[in-house]
Amino acid sequence: MPPFQALYGRRCRAPSCWDEVGERVIEGPELVRTTNEKVEKVKESLKEARSRQKSYADQHRKFGGFEPGDHVFIKVSPCKGVKCFVYQLLFKKSYLYTKQTNMESYSSEAEISIKRLVNEMKNKMFSAQVKTTSLVSPSAYDTAWLAMIPDSKNTKNPMFKCCLDWILKNQQEGGSWGDDHLLIHTLSSTLACILALATWNVGHENIELGKSHVATNATKLLKMNNTKLPRWFTIVFPAMLEQAERLDLHLNLPHELKFLISSNCVNREKVDDKNVQPSLSCAEALLSACDMDELVMVKNSSEDGFLFKSPCASAAAYMSTGNPEILKYLESVIQNFPCGVPSVYPVDEEFIKLCMLDKLLNLGLAEHFAEEIKDTLAQIHGCIFLVPCSLANKTLWPLSLRTYNVNSARYQDDIHFAPKNIHKDALAFRLLRLHGFDVTPGIFCWFLDDKKTMDHLEDNSDYFASTLYNIYRASELTFPGEHELEDVKSFSRRLLEKTVSVEPDRDTDYVSQSFKKMVKKELSIPWIARVDHLDHRMWIENINAPPLRLERPSFSRLSCLDDDILIQLSLQNYKFRQSIFKNELEELKSWSKKWGLVDMGFGRENTTYCYFAVCGTMYSPQHSVVRKLVTKSAILVTVADDFYDMEGSLAELQTLTEAVQRWDGKCLIGPSKIIFDALDHFVRDLAEQFLDHERHDMTNKIQALWKESFVSWMKETMWGRTGYIPSADEYLDVGMTSIAAHTIALPSSCFLDQKMPAHKIIHPHDETITKLLMMNARLLNDIQSYQKEQEEGKNNLVLLYLKDNPKADIKDSIEYIKKILNKNRMEFLERVLGDDYSDMPKPCKYLHLSCLKVFEMFFNSSNLFDSKTALLEDIEKAIYIPPRHTLSKGTSKPDNKFAFMDVQKKNGFSPLGPNMNVPSSGNAKKLQAMNWYSFRNKIMFGQKHFRAISSCGCRAVHIAPQLRTFAFL
Repeated sequence: MPPFQALYGRRCRAPSCWDEVGERVIEGPELVRTTNEKVEKVKESLKEARSRQKSYADQHRKFGGFEPGDHVFIKVSPCKGVKCFVYQLLFKKSYLYTKQTNMESYSSEAEISIKRLVNEMKNKMFSAQVKTTSLVSPSAYDTAWLAMIPDSKNTKNPMFKCCLDWILKNQQEGGSWGDDHLLIHTLSSTLACILALATWNVGHENIELGKSHVATNATKLLKMNNTKLPRWFTIVFPAMLEQAERLDLHLNLPHELKFLISSNCVNREKVDDKNVQPSLSCAEALLSACDMDELVMVKNSSEDGFLFKSPCASAAAYMSTGNPEILKYLESVIQNFPCGVPSVYPVDEEFIKLCMLDKLLNLGLAEHFAEEIKDTLAQIHGCIFLVPCSLANKTLWPLSLRTYNVNSARYQDDIHFAPKNIHKDALAFRLLRLHGFDVTPGIFCWFLDDKKTMDHLEDNSDYFASTLYNIYRASELTFPGEHELEDVKSFSRRLLEKTVSVEPDRDTDYVSQSFKKMVKKELSIPWIARVDHLDHRMWIENINAPPLRLERPSFSRLSCLDDDILIQLSLQNYKFRQSIFKNELEELKSWSKKWGLVDMGFGRENTTYCYFAVCGTMYSPQHSVVRKLVTKSAILVTVADDFYDMEGSLAELQTLTEAVQRWDGKCLIGPSKIIFDALDHFVRDLAEQFLDHERHDMTNKIQALWKESFVSWMKETMWGRTGYIPSADEYLDVGMTSIAAHTIALPSSCFLDQKMPAHKIIHPHDETITKLLMMNARLLNDIQSYQKEQEEGKNNLVLLYLKDNPKADIKDSIEYIKKILNKNRMEFLERVLGDDYSDMPKPCKYLHLSCLKVFEMFFNSSNLFDSKTALLEDIEKAIYIPPRHTLSKGTSKPDNKFAFMDVQKKNGFSPLGPNMNVPSSGNAKKLQAMNWYSFRNKIMFGQKHFRAISSCGCRAVHIAPQLRTFAFL
């Protein structure tokens, strides 16, 4: 093409060459140089023209695609009538704006925002410049007791004025102090702060507000019967009321309340008996009422001068005795915590770190803090396992267990510390075992041999619900032979069931209703059968779960765990995952439809169910390829298995099986052709992602896995249609293959570990982990599907057991299989979480665990995979509906540029039409005056906009799924 035509689109009609008359050289360097220059000019002109056209197109391009949940601007045409008017929503491109015009651009911006928040949290939680002790929330109750101490040089002034200033600055709305929801804690903390202010005659307005709060809320104590008032409250609260009377504070409490408290009051004179130790929960009240016995001081104070590790008890002891060692302890507390003191000092730094890691895992943020979690757990593991007990069998006993055995009397004296110690040890055991560290159950099961501790937990099960909850969670990671874990599981489950069965009472319950829901879910669905992604949502929506309670008007909570930046990070991380999940699900649906798997006319294609289960257990954004491979494999397995079970004739099935063995589908027609073509394309597409030198070998290995599955399906079909009844062993040999768990897990495992050659990962018959996965998947399926298969005349292990044991009934058969399943499950966990010395990389083991969790989820209590509605709500929460959580007051909300709009079904919203919001007339006029079209070219993710429709209202609009045009009254 001539340069002129390339540039202007038509041939040149002017003279194209001017030259002198004379001899010419047709081919020469000058002509070549001139031609090259013209070609470069043409290229530059074309590039400039393209750029100009693209610039024009970018400015005037109209986006025409929409997704469920998008916000749009809509042209609203009111049609006025006598009694009502109709709004006709016209979806015209000129009036539409979507929040997601470029998903790739959004993803990059969301990742930048998440990375920024992650760095902020790392600086707060793991920075070398940040002291671990600074992460502990202050206790209003303990701070108030230190504020009451007079200065030794001038008794008219407080010794620790910073504590008094903290009280003045940290009164809550409504007049209370402290941030615990429990009524008796709030009342005790508030009354202690009132006494501190009244002692120094400051903060009169704060005192009046506090008195009003106490008088208003103290009457709620009348709802509590005698057994609900804990011992510490019946000692501490009356003692502070007596002190309030001495300070002429008129609290105006009802007479009935005074009688209730006095009738439950413990005789404080018993402290004079040397056989009775003052409890941590009430030592400060007892010390303020009587002299401190020297024996008690010796037995319960350390060399550093603290009493029960309690700032408030030590403060009371110092005011009674003036002990200089106690003063040194109190000064150390103030030096480390000048802005409010904690409830326990010295602070257990290991426990703080464990709580931080546990919160990060619960919120689904572990992938962003992987190195920090690994290093911290390694440090904690090194601190716990120090003392070798038997070098002959190379076993190690935890240091905490050894300390307990040596100093058991000390633990019995400090019974009030037992729940905290058990809480910490159970937390350490669970986190260390989940991350592959070698840890024994003795680390926290020591209390089984201490009847006093057991009775203490049982008598106060409501109060120590969070400790029991952690014990139960730790007991779910049981390896074979760990019978003590089974014992603690039974013990904690019994007490938790008792706790959640109590009738709810918002004012007097020790356990919040949100926490009870979490406990019920834990008890009803085991960890192995739960979707991790939905667990993260539950923790995000209940991020302020009950803290560890001490036996006193205080508790242990970390300030960083309630940080709004952490909440914001959790929300954005969850919503970012959802955005990825939505795109991947649409891609998989398109793939299924492209290959005709959706319109087969039989069976369960269930693309959405398969992907929900996969993304719920393999939720990391970086595992996108693995999620799609596993889901496609599951779809193919489901469709092919259903074709063998319900649709194909024996001739068709035999032809398909032989075609798969040859890996040649030329002779196939109908559904057989669709299944083989989709499978062949999937395997070839999978093989393309391997290295060149592995591609041929891996193709053969993957095809071999599928060939085994098709042969097993054919054999089961022949058994069912010919009436052949195999033995249990023969059935399991075929059934372990026909469940196709290895066909799904092994090829995808190759993409999780880049260091190990792919051909070394696929060994289904050599790896015990893979065999256990195949066996457990088959047993789970048989337990929940035996009724259906009995009706269809198929074989099932539950039915085969009844045939071999005529005296047994169906319950005996199911119980027998559950015992096998439970034994295999424990062995499977040991090989995945422990060190089984196999060649399989750790990421591949965790993929096997994810696959088992999928089967456990589908077949835990019923056959959810065959249900069309059982998982719909969970799917919406996992993929479409963002979690709900409100940030603290006074804190900026997440940057709307990186936030998703919550599509919530509230205030009457339904897919049939949006809500009607009617602001005041002044706001309506402002809305009318706004230039809505000025927002057209702006990116405003997650903002909620309103469209003025008349002088009396405006419209907030959602696009409902698969909805184009609608009208409503």
